[in-house]
Amino acid sequence: MKFSIDRDALLKPLQLVSGAVEKRSNMPILSNVLMEVSDNLLRVTGTDLEVELVGEATLNTDAEESRITVPAKKLLDIVKSLPEQTELHFELQESKALLRCGRSRFSLATLPADEYPNVESFDADIEFSLKQGTLKTVIDSTQFSMANQDVRYYLNGLLMETDGSVLRAVATDGHRLALSHKTVEASLPEKQVIVPRKGVMEMLRLLDDEDKDVTIAIGDNAIRITTDTAVFTSKLVDGRFPDYQRVLPKGGTKMVIASRNALKQALLRASILSNEKFRGVRIAIESGLMKITANNPEQEEAEEMVDIDYDNDLLEIGFNVSYLLDVLNHIRAEDVRITLIDNNSSALIENHEEEDSMYVVMPMRL
Repeated sequence: MKFSIDRDALLKPLQLVSGAVEKRSNMPILSNVLMEVSDNLLRVTGTDLEVELVGEATLNTDAEESRITVPAKKLLDIVKSLPEQTELHFELQESKALLRCGRSRFSLATLPADEYPNVESFDADIEFSLKQGTLKTVIDSTQFSMANQDVRYYLNGLLMETDGSVLRAVATDGHRLALSHKTVEASLPEKQVIVPRKGVMEMLRLLDDEDKDVTIAIGDNAIRITTDTAVFTSKLVDGRFPDYQRVLPKGGTKMVIASRNALKQALLRASILSNEKFRGVRIAIESGLMKITANNPEQEEAEEMVDIDYDNDLLEIGFNVSYLLDVLNHIRAEDVRITLIDNNSSALIENHEEEDSMYVVMPMRL
């Protein structure tokens, strides 16, 4: 193996695949990246056996076909520390990988490429394309509601659902739920899969060019995302996601329309004096006005007033302020619509301009 490559060209795929590399593993080779050279192309692969990322870079010259694995973090740190717009020379000598750049020289240990694991290929039941920006919006609008290390393992991921021409993403941790959907130019069968938390976060890192297309292939045991320069594969969570349709509040008659930014700023200020453990705020709603109060064990109290569009009965309800702020941070609109039933029922929060996302937050007893 012997090739030359621009430092910046190598850095991008290395940074991309580093997220998939297992940092603490009983298998030393999982701390390595697989480097494969063919013609004038370098493919870099990182995996933890659940998620696999493959990035590509163009070499400065043609090179013989060859494969080797090198320590991922060390190689990434070296390349990051080298000056921009320089040329790197990579060469394999016996069991060492030699990296030269100007007057710098590094020697890295290697492991045989034949021992490197490969996420098994899968049969795709569904394959379709859409803009990277569309997919990123659907994922980003919902991922914050995923559970983290919940014993109900199927909640530690994101439900992706296809139905007709709709791609839908749903996440819940049992206390709140986020749902977002987009229409795609394809006729898709009905299918549900759960992408694990790590896979979701790596997908977000991968989708960086909003206007370019991305191809999505979904099978029974894996999902694959393909862009111009990378291939992402993740195993799926084997479990049944809760019926989210049953969680969506129905029949709410008390509708509040508020400025997203004004409500967000008021909640942020009130949260400063909320109980640090339970994060509760009390919300009183009356005609044209919302009163937000928070207090803590030190007997400190915050009170905020927000003008709203509301013409119904007086209603008092408590919420976890962090959940409300998460929703308001992910809605891209001037105004939000909050639909309520009573002081014991969940709130349905939506973008007032486009009905492409909806959020459910359960109330708190205060």
